[in-house]
Amino acid sequence: MILVTGATGFIGHHLADRLQASGTPVRCLVRGTAKPRKVPGEAVSGDLVTGEGLQDALAGVDTVIHVAGVTKALRRQDYEAGNVTAAANLARAAAGKVSRFVQVSSLAAIGPSLDGAPVDEDAAPHPVSHYGKSKLAGEKAVLEQIPDAVIVRPPVVYGPRDTGVFTLLKAISQGLVLEISGGPRWFSAIYVADLVDGLLAAARSPQAPGRAYFLAYPQASSWSDLADAAARIMGKHPRVVRVPPAAAWAAGLCAEIWARASRRPGIVSREKVAEARCRYWTCDTRRAAEELAFTASTSLEAGLALTLPWYKDAGWLKY
Repeated sequence: MILVTGATGFIGHHLADRLQASGTPVRCLVRGTAKPRKVPGEAVSGDLVTGEGLQDALAGVDTVIHVAGVTKALRRQDYEAGNVTAAANLARAAAGKVSRFVQVSSLAAIGPSLDGAPVDEDAAPHPVSHYGKSKLAGEKAVLEQIPDAVIVRPPVVYGPRDTGVFTLLKAISQGLVLEISGGPRWFSAIYVADLVDGLLAAARSPQAPGRAYFLAYPQASSWSDLADAAARIMGKHPRVVRVPPAAAWAAGLCAEIWARASRRPGIVSREKVAEARCRYWTCDTRRAAEELAFTASTSLEAGLALTLPWYKDAGWLKY
């Protein structure tokens, strides 16, 4: 039995779908004490932040893949609760009971490349945001309880059901590309189905315990590459608007003020602008290839060609 957290979210839902389709017994931890929301496999209620229900959720489980986390928040404390306290509670409850614990972290826990060379798993962590710092602290909290846990650090993840990269794709579909001025910026990315393959490899490989891995398509892309590929697929010719860093920072501040007023965290903030200004968010994927026998096979353009029709069919995009 595999326990998946975050199955009502983007990555976790794809993972639970795959496990159920393959006939693997899967249990999904969902928040709240009311009737659990529909998820693939068996649903069980629990609360990662308080620890309530975790012992029941872990009964009969041999593998945990902890996907749940907070990617946007109004306060630093919200990142700490969702990414540190939650991971620590789950690891504490699972310690000594499961044979494999996979912690889904993020490239943000390590930080961007400082010299243009893709960062590897031995790079000194230098997160540049509260999100990244909380993901790094979450890794440490898990390893304190389960030293042989496997840490997986995806970069940008995209695909059907994603709402992050979707924001950029929606703007492109409406004829607009927004870029922060100052030259091209590069990033590593992974299509969600490939990430699921990598997570399962991390859950099953005998070499994985106690190791950390970057899972990404081996070739980095620029944000202009993404915009050009998406525009081609949608048959659009968007106008490119380059925004000065000061204006981007101001937009981030305004977005934060609105988020606090509405009590709804948004994708734009000063921290997200600071991350976006970094020149290289790229990672080295060779360790995963060598130890997990995993290489992401879906290029950015191929992944977008699979993703954009899903958004169109779901009514998220019109093109």
